[in-house]
Amino acid sequence: MRGIRALRPGPGSSIWVSARFRAHGAVYIEDATEKSGGDWGIIGVSLQSPTMRDQLAPQDFVYTAQELGPDGAKLRQVEIVRDVLVAREDPETVLAAMADPAIRIVTLTVTEKGYCHDPASGRLNRQHPDIQHDLASALPLSAPGYLARALQRRKAAGLPPFTVLTCDNLPDNGRLVKGIVLELARDIDPALADWIEAEGRFPATMVDRIVPATKPEDIEALADKTGRFDAAPVMCEPFSQWVVEDDFVPAYGKDARPDFAAVGVELVDNVTAYEHMKLRMLNGTHSSLAYLGYLAGHETIAETVADPVFAAYVKRLWRQEIIPSFTAPPGVDIAGYADALFGRYSNPGIRHRTWQIAMDGSQKLPQRILGTLRDNLAHGTPSPGLITAVAAWMIYVGGTDLNGRPIDVRDPLAARLKSLSDAAEGDADTVAALLGVTEIFDAGLAGALKPDLTTAYTRLKSDGVHRTLEALT
Repeated sequence: MRGIRALRPGPGSSIWVSARFRAHGAVYIEDATEKSGGDWGIIGVSLQSPTMRDQLAPQDFVYTAQELGPDGAKLRQVEIVRDVLVAREDPETVLAAMADPAIRIVTLTVTEKGYCHDPASGRLNRQHPDIQHDLASALPLSAPGYLARALQRRKAAGLPPFTVLTCDNLPDNGRLVKGIVLELARDIDPALADWIEAEGRFPATMVDRIVPATKPEDIEALADKTGRFDAAPVMCEPFSQWVVEDDFVPAYGKDARPDFAAVGVELVDNVTAYEHMKLRMLNGTHSSLAYLGYLAGHETIAETVADPVFAAYVKRLWRQEIIPSFTAPPGVDIAGYADALFGRYSNPGIRHRTWQIAMDGSQKLPQRILGTLRDNLAHGTPSPGLITAVAAWMIYVGGTDLNGRPIDVRDPLAARLKSLSDAAEGDADTVAALLGVTEIFDAGLAGALKPDLTTAYTRLKSDGVHRTLEALT
């Protein structure tokens, strides 16, 4: 069996095998295999927890993908997953499987923090405890460590490398991951890094499908509807898009990948324009709505954009701040894309919680919002809406909402961000302290943002979210 291995600890506490890949990539791969033939299959890897394996194994790794549209749900059974391995239990088995010549592609959905890098620079964080372990041990802990060590085994065995296909929301994600892996590989063995650079392939991708977390009540409702229990279904919106650079390891010829084009995957030479469109227009506004919506008391994105003040805010963000910051992909109606996004956000069937989207903001802001702000500053484009979103993030990571209630902040830097916020004296000091976190803000951007960001922070605290947003529009 030719195989695709997916390394993915999932969002938040790294407990789940990624629901996003099971609702997106796995569906495309299964459809491509059914339509064009081939013996492709998926072996999942959870880097830490056995939970997903234990849920899927009793049902032969078959699960339900439930599309939640405004007019009801559509169900399908996904059967392409063959196994789920747990790296913390048995790293040797994971490495041996990745070194198997049957594995042609390794996909990743580890979220931003799983790459053990500095989001501001894109470089490998050699001080990360997992990276320090992986440099000293042939049995790794991190996703980059597994990639480097598995490729090391393939090189030693005289095998071609696998293609590394990241599916995470990072700008130039293929090139970013390649750089991280090469840095780590060069520290392990310079000859390994040279081989990976020459023979390996890291195509960039753009993945677009909203996949909210599955809740216990979703599982119960599905069981009532179908008459059978599925311990690990995935919930998703009807919309789905996958844009992939068609650059796979050439040694495998026509067997390097499934027939993606046959099932609507857009195979392109360069995905950058699509990444910018999605990261800035979808992910950037998702995060903006998450922080501001949470502080305004809204539980979900659909509830947030049903609020007229927020509807006007997000449409203004697209029109005046985000769309002018990048060049649209060829042939794409960018205004139409914005209208479609608003319709997707408004879908009442998708209960995508603002609190869920707000997770890991220290890792997400550089890609989703700060890149747009940097480009707008360079071109003299005012960005009060995005600056207000960053100010809302600063309030959020302080751990207390505008009414004095505690916030359960989930972020790799949560303790440090809260400590900086708690130690600051006054709004200007708080903003300055958080802008000083160099893993998020480079010095030049921090200095340029400080005056307007301080004003937005103070306005949110004094006037509240609605009055602040009304003043923008």
